[in-house]
Amino acid sequence: MFLINKKNIMSRLVTKEGLEKLQNEFEERTVGVRQEIANAIKEAKEQGDLSENAEYSAAKERQAENEARITKLEAMIKEAKVVERDKNDASAQIGSKVTVKTKNQEHVFEIVGSNEASPAERKISNESPIGQALIGKDVGDAIEVEAPSGIVKYDITAIA
Repeated sequence: MFLINKKNIMSRLVTKEGLEKLQNEFEERTVGVRQEIANAIKEAKEQGDLSENAEYSAAKERQAENEARITKLEAMIKEAKVVERDKNDASAQIGSKVTVKTKNQEHVFEIVGSNEASPAERKISNESPIGQALIGKDVGDAIEVEAPSGIVKYDITAIA
């Protein structure tokens, strides 16, 4: 019997732009960063005794971190399920930019897959409390989200 983990399926969802970003990072790490690290290792080896060479140790550590990230990116790209916003559906969905208003502040959030989430860029995961509350809602709807400071009410004013 095969069990499907809903969380794993949800975390594979990605927008077209998000997939391109992952692919670009993969390309940069496999070509550019690998070459930089190889050069740093070569230079460190030329300095002689590797057992006490801090530059060599740092480069090898950076190499291990880079290879781990490449492996993770490979899996993310391979398992990605691109979700495109349905232009015929006016409700909030992955790929939507949703404008909400609280008491006297306005915020614009873009709903993205969890791998793309970036609070600094106002990109929120479809799995986050706000993302979950917004999915399927329309302009004029209100949502309530539990935050550390208490429940916050958002009024949806626009969806693009």
